[in-house]
This record gives sequence, structure tokens and C-alpha cells, in this order.
Amino acid sequence: MAKKKYSFINTIHEGVLKSAEATRKGTIRIKRSELKQVIENAFVQGARAAASGERVRFPVIGALVRKEVPARKAGMGRNPFTGEEVMRKARAASKKPRWSFPKNLKETFANKRNW
Repeated sequence: MAKKKYSFINTIHEGVLKSAEATRKGTIRIKRSELKQVIENAFVQGARAAASGERVRFPVIGALVRKEVPARKAGMGRNPFTGEEVMRKARAASKKPRWSFPKNLKETFANKRNW
């Protein structure tokens, strides 16, 4: 069976439905602490899904994905500011998180009227 893809919206929706309570008047109430816990859990689950290699989308704010960083050999390099020769250390291959922002958010920050 294929692994189910992570959905931030579905996780939030399920958590809110579990923590919501109906009053006698028929209104829905959710405690702030419970809502905060639901949102934190959704982000933690999203981070775990991204760490496993899945691209996780968070609506409006961006996407989180795992980036494979290749190993680097030790050797001589040059300091770009001073031009001085420096010794670079070897670095093992690793996996790091990478965050990408949606185009409309980038345009909002680029627009000088929003400064």
C-alpha cells in the first residue's frame, strides 16, 4: 500500500474537530491552548514528513523540503574579501531542510509600497 501524503489542512481540520465542543446554545467553542497544540502538532508532523523526503506545502506561507547536500573534499580555497589562501575542511554529506516561499509572498516583500 502506498504511503499517504501529508496534508497540513487535513491535519489542522482533524485536530480542530477533535477539540471543538458545542455549547447549549449551539455555538462551537475551542480552547486557545488546545488550538495552539493542534497547530504545533500539525507543524511538527509536517517537519517529520519533510525529513522523510516528502515536499510539504503550508498554504500561503510556503513549502518545506529536504535538500541533499553533497560531501566536500578538503583543499585550498580563496577568501573572496581578502584574496588570502585558506584551507577548507572536509564536510560529510548531509540532509538539510529547505524552505521555499510562494511567488505572491516574494512579490509582496519586493513591492516598496509595503515597506
